[in-house]
Amino acid sequence: MGVRETPASLAIPSISGRFMTNTATDSLEKSQDDGLRGFLFALSAYLMWGILPLYMKLVAHIPAVEVVAHRIVWSVPIAAVILFMLGRTGDVGRALRSPRTLAMAALTAAIITCNWGIYVWAISVDRAVETALGYYINPLVSIAMAAVFLREKLNLYQIAAVALAALAVLIMTMDAGGMPWVSLSLALSFACYGFLRKTLPIGPSQGFFLEVLILCIPALAYIFWLSWTGQSHFRWSQPTDIAVLLGCGPVTAIPLILFSFGAKLLRYSTVGIMQYIAPTMIFLIAVFVFQEPFGGVKAVAFALIWSALAVYSWSMFRDARRAKNSRP
Repeated sequence: MGVRETPASLAIPSISGRFMTNTATDSLEKSQDDGLRGFLFALSAYLMWGILPLYMKLVAHIPAVEVVAHRIVWSVPIAAVILFMLGRTGDVGRALRSPRTLAMAALTAAIITCNWGIYVWAISVDRAVETALGYYINPLVSIAMAAVFLREKLNLYQIAAVALAALAVLIMTMDAGGMPWVSLSLALSFACYGFLRKTLPIGPSQGFFLEVLILCIPALAYIFWLSWTGQSHFRWSQPTDIAVLLGCGPVTAIPLILFSFGAKLLRYSTVGIMQYIAPTMIFLIAVFVFQEPFGGVKAVAFALIWSALAVYSWSMFRDARRAKNSRP
């Protein structure tokens, strides 16, 4: 896939966190191309997210807020170890002295916390099909954001894909008598998170560490309050609950860091199309493992979403083939 021209006014953050323009260096071409490293990072993240509902079912009896608090707290040491291995601890110190970076990290941290909370709650109350729909819509939201904020032009196929997704949401809204808020909240929150993380002027591992570090204080306070009031599943529960809550750190940190690296190396529209890997796995687990009901209006809505993804995928492959054939 060829390099898409970037407007001179748009600053693109590199992995090191420095800002560059489209006239500068080879590293811009690297971040714009669909490089193998970026693809593997993103693919690994989506595969891990795809099987995450199986893990979250193990904590379905624990309140979602408590699970999210443990996801935050136990992600901190994982992120710290990765920073140490990469030799990027000095970058964190500089970021902590930058009000702009701290403000941006606080914003992305708040967004991803909302996403985690909705997701954990939805899995615990047998609404995994709705989470799958949300993450199916997510790539199409990413496409729209790329067009608006990154000035990526959409062709007729891409416009048709977004329209089909909008029709699916409309059908579900009319059937349920209200917006499918679980699906829409997950889609919008994660699309916004991915967009802001791509423009955050700091490396992916440092950015994630800042996010969980910012969230760690309120998360720890909540965990200690639960313990003080005798409501903690970590202190007063079975060893299996303790082990699963401890494991929330790795299953949270590892795919998010992989995604952050992938998002930095790939074009935003490419990240958008890869995002249907995880919802496909979530959907299959919801229907065939969790035995959630699926049919009628939901089947029609999913058919429209799958059609939208097929149309957009065809457009992406066609453009890639044309770009490859046009090279000397």
